Amino acid sequence: MTQQQTTGGDVRLTGISKTYGSFTAVHPLDLTVPQGSFFALLGASGCGKTTTLRMIAGLEEASTGTVSLGGTDITALPPHKRPVNTVFQSYALFPHLDVTENIAFGLRRRRVTSVRERVAEMLELVQLGDFAHRRPHQLSGGQQQRVAVARALINHPRVLLLDEPLGALDLKLRRRMQLELKRIQTEVGITFVHVTHDQEEAMTMADTVAVMNAGRVEQLGAPADLYENPRTTFVANFLGTSNLIEAEIVSAGTDVVVSAGGGTLRLPGSRCPAPTPPGGRLLVGIRPEKISLTPASDAEPAADGRNRVTGRITESSFIGVSTQYVVESPVGKALQVYEQNVEHRRGLAPGCEVHLHWDPAHTFALDATQDMDAGVQSVEDPA
Repeated sequence: MTQQQTTGGDVRLTGISKTYGSFTAVHPLDLTVPQGSFFALLGASGCGKTTTLRMIAGLEEASTGTVSLGGTDITALPPHKRPVNTVFQSYALFPHLDVTENIAFGLRRRRVTSVRERVAEMLELVQLGDFAHRRPHQLSGGQQQRVAVARALINHPRVLLLDEPLGALDLKLRRRMQLELKRIQTEVGITFVHVTHDQEEAMTMADTVAVMNAGRVEQLGAPADLYENPRTTFVANFLGTSNLIEAEIVSAGTDVVVSAGGGTLRLPGSRCPAPTPPGGRLLVGIRPEKISLTPASDAEPAADGRNRVTGRITESSFIGVSTQYVVESPVGKALQVYEQNVEHRRGLAPGCEVHLHWDPAHTFALDATQDMDAGVQSVEDPA
């Protein structure tokens, strides 16, 4: 299928909020979803992401603010009059209809002509041409999900909303469907807004991710930027794992030097919150995969200019692609280190004394007044 010309326009939420009595599910927020983008609302259970999606769909009435699409205010429009369609986790396929009739259902209700041609186009898009006459119970979960997407897209909505559409799939199928959804979005060229609690899912598919926490957007940006440059402890801990080290600023300039655990560490001044006066406090962050381990008995020192910390391995877990270590050190009792299993590492076992070292450029810093436990939330029941 050739990519369609996008005419939908941006989705703009202005001062949008939702309250239920005294409880605020979504605090007033301003958010723009660019036309033709794959946009993800990411967060743990109860963060307000699904409520935000439902306000775009018109399934929830906003307490304050407006929803506009392509410059047109659609806040007062009922769901069936909004140029958006929604795919839910349950898929909601009709069990008595085959794939073709499930996809054609919306067109037949509207008495649209050329149904057969448009269904054939959708079957080609979702690569289900050989399954056109099967019933839903004869399909796998991934195939059912693609039927639901095709049924939503056949009406040519300007925005497709996806509410945890992969949540019912097993891990391997979910990863394959992530690539399929991204392919479909690229081919049709319309705006996708995807709600998920799965960090990998959001980072694999989305052009832009809004990380939500307690009804607010904590940070918005491209997946790689959010991962490499988190601005809050919640984002640092929710998107993967971060080692956060309490430190005091020694000097500040192009590079910032901090003291921690009786030693010093360096990091770029551009990756520190401003201001950074000497004596100020920071949380210095480093991702586990950025750290290298060397046995203390190894005579070969780490390269000059790298941040270095000594420690002792307390735990070691082999997980196939990598080995995960927990290291007790002066800067932290449980530093996590991930090393790819490109070769067998002798001597790196619990009890082993080690040197940890990493490039200062891979270090980031956060405001030390933030809660160190931020980001530790249940993600079992997405909302």
